Amino acid sequence: MDQLWRAIGAVFGSWNNDRAIAYRELYQIPHNWGTAVNVQAMVFGNLGDDCATGVAFTRDPATGDKRFYGEFLVNAQGEDVVAGIRTPRPIAELCQTLPKAASDLQKVCKVLEKHYREMQDIEFTIEKGKLWMLQTRAAKRTGFAAVRIAVDMVEERIISKKEALLRIEPDHLNQLLRPVFDQKGKEKAHLLGKGLPAGPGAASGRVVFDAEDAVEWKKRGERVVLCRIETSPDDIRGMDAAQGILTARGGMTSHAALVARQMGKVCVAGCEVLHVDYASRTLRVDQTQLKEGEWISIDGSTGEVFQGEIQTLPSEVLQVLLTRSLNPKESRIYRQFAKLMTWADEVRTLGVRTNADQPDQAGIGKAFGSEGIGLCRTEHMFFQGERIQAVREMILADDEVGRRRALAKLLPMQKEDFKGILEIMGTLPVTIRTLDPPLHEFLPKHDSEIVELAQVMGVAVEVLRDKVNVLHEFNPMLGHRGCRLGISFPEITEMQAQAIFEAACELRREGKDPFPEVMIPLVGSLPELHEQKAIVERIANATQKSYGVKVRYLIGTMIELPRACMVADEIAEEAEFFSFGTNDLTQTCLGLSRDDAGKFLPSYVLNGILPEDPFVSIDRDGVGALMRIAITKGRKTRKKLEIGICGEHGGDPKSVAYCHDIGLDYVSCSPYRVAIARLAAAQAA
Repeated sequence: MDQLWRAIGAVFGSWNNDRAIAYRELYQIPHNWGTAVNVQAMVFGNLGDDCATGVAFTRDPATGDKRFYGEFLVNAQGEDVVAGIRTPRPIAELCQTLPKAASDLQKVCKVLEKHYREMQDIEFTIEKGKLWMLQTRAAKRTGFAAVRIAVDMVEERIISKKEALLRIEPDHLNQLLRPVFDQKGKEKAHLLGKGLPAGPGAASGRVVFDAEDAVEWKKRGERVVLCRIETSPDDIRGMDAAQGILTARGGMTSHAALVARQMGKVCVAGCEVLHVDYASRTLRVDQTQLKEGEWISIDGSTGEVFQGEIQTLPSEVLQVLLTRSLNPKESRIYRQFAKLMTWADEVRTLGVRTNADQPDQAGIGKAFGSEGIGLCRTEHMFFQGERIQAVREMILADDEVGRRRALAKLLPMQKEDFKGILEIMGTLPVTIRTLDPPLHEFLPKHDSEIVELAQVMGVAVEVLRDKVNVLHEFNPMLGHRGCRLGISFPEITEMQAQAIFEAACELRREGKDPFPEVMIPLVGSLPELHEQKAIVERIANATQKSYGVKVRYLIGTMIELPRACMVADEIAEEAEFFSFGTNDLTQTCLGLSRDDAGKFLPSYVLNGILPEDPFVSIDRDGVGALMRIAITKGRKTRKKLEIGICGEHGGDPKSVAYCHDIGLDYVSCSPYRVAIARLAAAQAA
């Protein structure tokens, strides 16, 4: 009895060992659930050569193949198998060693899988030739296996399509969509450190520290990983050129993480053991130092960072959908993925759109099944080529005449982008947000950059430095941005509206039917939206008249301030749609800076102060309550008000489920998360 109670106590005690705690944190299992102890009769697999013990799976947990899979040891106890004390033998050899027990085991496994209608993970012991079953449970599996098993079981008439959809974790799809490292190569590589898995997938490249260098090195045919202390909108071209992005600071919704997911880039953010030195062009972890040009490998699915180059394996789904280098008939993985997505679309009621700033991103989103664009950030277009010069010229102008002169240079460039995106999306809605970030983000910050830009722009260094200082804001997130820019400088809104409607009218003349939705950001009161909407409507009417065509369009707003939620009934008098910008709504509701909160949010989650990171999954009691108020008030004024979400939460399965519950029309997310959102929406339904 003393042994028995000590054993029971040991199991209860194991709930709080370091490994168990880490596992719960990894899989977001509450610490207060507790565990249970099974007390059962003992059988012995170590009484001689007619005894054995082992673990078996009714299907292959790595690939999903329908084959009996497992390992066993003769004359051993179960701990010998799992502890790695001895090398186990493949389960197939049990037929030669103990044929009667092997036959019984296969029969029992078939019964268990049929009974539970699920792949089983089974532990067994053979004592003196007799089979004893110790345990069975639903087996853990890879994303590849999860999809294959779910689809196969439908075709085998074991489960229904709806059950198949519920069997797969949405994030499992990441494994189907991302390149992965060759496991053998990864095991041999030197692990430098670990950060946040911000952009799933695997990437190897040469270390570069500047966006400009990333672009130049790519032109030379090099693969690079952009390594930064943190990224900013200025780095957009370098991020696009890089295979992957690695930052020493920032969280899951930092700039690097957000843009990486949208671009489909591999990203590890907030790797705090990393010391990046721009001056010496080196990065260091403890005694290991990497210079610019040396190889580094990052795993955005695990957050791991490795020294050297590790070979990657491509995703078959991407080869079929994007590169078109693989025939769908030749890829079982793709065919099963496509079948699963078809089943998801049959049951979901929530629409899924994509966030896209460029035509290529729109095309990727559409390939993954998006039903429109929920957010096109026009400012991201300003950093390409000669555009940044025109933007800076506009900012440095002394008067409206000078600003309009610079904006006239931007107009054809913006129109070209809008036309490309609208054309790719066909008749689907495209929500285009007018300029949102504060103007200082487009200007250089360091003295050397100011001197260089002054020479290019032909202005005195002092003049440029004074302008940078004037535009500096102590809290730019709450400063001169969003609709406030359009109200101060209405010519900016005019130019963007002109570009949108000229692009749409040209497509209409070509016999196409584009559907732009113009979104005014950071509105907190009806007069703000009224003024900006009047500008857009005036430009829309004049442009349609000059082209002699009619274009479908809506004008709405981005709901990202608590006040906007509280006066949503008033705002809906002018807004034809709402789109929740949950990144900023979370910041303004909780009083948290998403760029700085990474320093303490992990401890908040660890200590149970917050159930999870509110920038990853919607804070239902706070942010969610504001959303419910806005929906109720908005639809009270305008019954058919279209309401969606375009913050990064749109790709989080828990947040997607919440959006379904509160009656949103759609969610919008990064192109590479569209499939995840489609599955999550189906599961919510």
